Amino acid sequence: MFQDLRYGLRMLFKHKGFTIVAVLSLALGIGANTALFSVVDAVLLKTLPVTEPERLVLFEYQAGRPFRTNGMSGTSSELSVFRYEIFEKMRMRAAAQESPLSDFFAFAPIYEGSAVAGDQAEIVNGQAVSGGYYAGLRVQPSLGRAITDEDDKPGAAPVVVLSHQFWQARFDANPAVIGQPLKLNKISFTIIGVTPPAFTGTLQVGYYPAVTVPIASEPLLRSENSNMGTANKPGYWWLHLMGRLKPGATCEQARDSLNGAFQAAALEVMPPPRRANEPAQIEPKDYPRLIAESGSRGLLDERREYSNTIYGLFIVVALVLLIACANVANLLLARAALRSAEISVRLAVGAGRWRLVRQLLTESVLLATMGGVVGVLFALWGKSALMALTDKDTRFFPSGVDLSLNWRVLVFTLAVSLLTAVLFGLAPAWRATGLNLATSLKQSRRTTGAVSRLSKGLIVAQVALSLLLLVCAGLFIRTLYNLQRVSLGFNQENLLLFRLQPQQGGYKDERLVQFYQQLFARLDNLPGVRAATFARVPLIAMGNSANSILLPGETEAKYSTSRQVARENYFATMEIPLLRGRGFTAQDDQSAPQVAIVNQTFAQKFFPNADVLGQRVTFKVSKREVEIIGVVADTKYTRQREDLKTLLYTPWQQEVEEIGEMYFALRTTGEPTALDATVRQVVRELDSNLPVTEVTTQAARAQATLGQERLYARLLSFFGALALLLAAIGLSGVLAYSVAQRTNEIGIRMALGAQTANVLRLVIWQGMRLVLLGLAVGALTGYGLKRLLASQYFAEDAWQRQMAEQLYGVTGTDPLTFAVISGLLTIVALAACWLPARKAAKVDPLVALRYE
Repeated sequence: MFQDLRYGLRMLFKHKGFTIVAVLSLALGIGANTALFSVVDAVLLKTLPVTEPERLVLFEYQAGRPFRTNGMSGTSSELSVFRYEIFEKMRMRAAAQESPLSDFFAFAPIYEGSAVAGDQAEIVNGQAVSGGYYAGLRVQPSLGRAITDEDDKPGAAPVVVLSHQFWQARFDANPAVIGQPLKLNKISFTIIGVTPPAFTGTLQVGYYPAVTVPIASEPLLRSENSNMGTANKPGYWWLHLMGRLKPGATCEQARDSLNGAFQAAALEVMPPPRRANEPAQIEPKDYPRLIAESGSRGLLDERREYSNTIYGLFIVVALVLLIACANVANLLLARAALRSAEISVRLAVGAGRWRLVRQLLTESVLLATMGGVVGVLFALWGKSALMALTDKDTRFFPSGVDLSLNWRVLVFTLAVSLLTAVLFGLAPAWRATGLNLATSLKQSRRTTGAVSRLSKGLIVAQVALSLLLLVCAGLFIRTLYNLQRVSLGFNQENLLLFRLQPQQGGYKDERLVQFYQQLFARLDNLPGVRAATFARVPLIAMGNSANSILLPGETEAKYSTSRQVARENYFATMEIPLLRGRGFTAQDDQSAPQVAIVNQTFAQKFFPNADVLGQRVTFKVSKREVEIIGVVADTKYTRQREDLKTLLYTPWQQEVEEIGEMYFALRTTGEPTALDATVRQVVRELDSNLPVTEVTTQAARAQATLGQERLYARLLSFFGALALLLAAIGLSGVLAYSVAQRTNEIGIRMALGAQTANVLRLVIWQGMRLVLLGLAVGALTGYGLKRLLASQYFAEDAWQRQMAEQLYGVTGTDPLTFAVISGLLTIVALAACWLPARKAAKVDPLVALRYE
């Protein structure tokens, strides 16, 4: 083996040009795969940074439809969450001596609370945990102590544990922070600890709780909106449950030990019938059933969401690696033809075929190893490129994820390198050693010049795959172009947006209305502001609010409509035309008749044969009736690609219960972001504890909704260009070897009168006919894939279908895109063929006739 390695290295260094091209081709493919696998590892595979994460078990449940008819059953969405009373009953059972669990604990997110330390206010995400959370995870704080069972009791002093990141950013990593107060939603909590740097919790990937409080303190933060419930309102299903297995115990044993307690507690807190039309009893087959799965990675729902995009792009980089392998295989085939005399002699003197195959495979492994080493260097750059090409709006991977090249990524790189050695090395090695000795020893290099069928097939495959990748890139570029030019129905230029949540500061009812009036009195008179308004739902921001409604004469709600709560000058500020009737006024308050304005789609859908003005609509839940007083033009509501929705507007002073959180819009005379500091100062003067968040422009917010399309266009263009480069190198390299083999033949042709143009045409056509065949194969493959994706073969939530459905204003078989990309490929292929053809045309016939 050592002799094979030494000889292989000598041969590779002897042909430096071949080695450099082959290593760089492999490095590009391996580096791209390594960079993307670092994303797979960080988002989908990485376990929690705790002691023995494999012993953690996560509990969920399933139930029959009769149990799930109530929206609070915990299974109305993909998440399985539990009520606090159920957790208490299960915790008692888990504490039994015979339980397979050593620890059992609960946790849940607390979204967007206000945090005030000193005189600085901000909105932070947090979590509520049971007293055994940190002990069960075996997590020791880097500073102070963790939350314990004593802290998680009613009446206990409010305490909080800070995340390491929040501690550094907000308190400058001051160790004296322990014991200091921190106000959360105006309630004073005592800081008792700081988590380790690597630990960000067990919630969804990408969710980083800045603060952690005991579950018993959750009612202090949310008051009447507490998930724990009140005397007048039952608690919600909101807790995630996890446990730690005793040594030797299994997830199935943990499930079986708690299933009985869970079912009894669930039926106790939600006994049938829960509605008038439900049966008095639920059949056993519909009882909720506990599910236990590995908790080593925390909650998995968001990981599954990210997996669709990641796996889709992983297929793309795998295709790039295949093109690189085909490229190197082609070069090895061409090089093997040049080494046919050497191989024939070695076979003639007694070397076995398998011995020569081993030697040639050793050279392939050396090439792959060098490609892997250089590929790791490319991957380090590729990580930075991925970060630059993606942003938080692309939802390619969560913000804050560490894309490190750890041992798992390096093992993957090693495995890919060895696999590529087999992929590109085996066929050339087998073909090179399958010579007919009698024929091979007699013929000279003068008669060998044809490109093998395998080599031709690899070139065709490279061109076809490059075409598919570039067509995909072209389709997404056109999709992005089309979406950026969709008419939104309002003027998005010169709009500064920001969000306020006065409800977090204790504002409500009349005090809340007065706060907004005082704020607008200042905003309306700011220099550079033409108009100031606000609404409950921001436009083109993936937000939505909807209500079921009853039309005149209806007793059961058959329809629902999107909603918007807005200031009286909203339509004028956003430049949405009022088509009929009147707009809102400052007099449309709680004491005035309840009114509404609708868009054109609402009027056409619900009142196609009647005048919509004066019609009355009733909200199903609140039973409140509103009179339609105006019609405005349609606007896009959630995002650019959506169909126009029915939309009903109501004045803000008649929706006091709904305006605790509002999105402001300032129409400016100049650059909107120049007013950022001024707006913050205005709000700070009214209430220094009220943070201003999500400051941006309407144009930037609209662009943010196109993150996925932008991601696909960028990455597919990058990898498509990479595939095109590899294919061009492969084609040029194979033709260069072919020209070298045919030097004698070319000399004879020129000696017999062939002109330079004839030689150019001969070599170029040799390559271009393979390119044209590759384009045809690629086009047919693309058409077949389009038909496959349109069929029912893939499930609706499969990543293949989701990527195909991202197209907008263009079909998967768009002839213009195929024509442009085919033209681009043809031009690049001509350039790749021109270089060896030009070299062939410069052959001196006298030299060529003596060439061996």
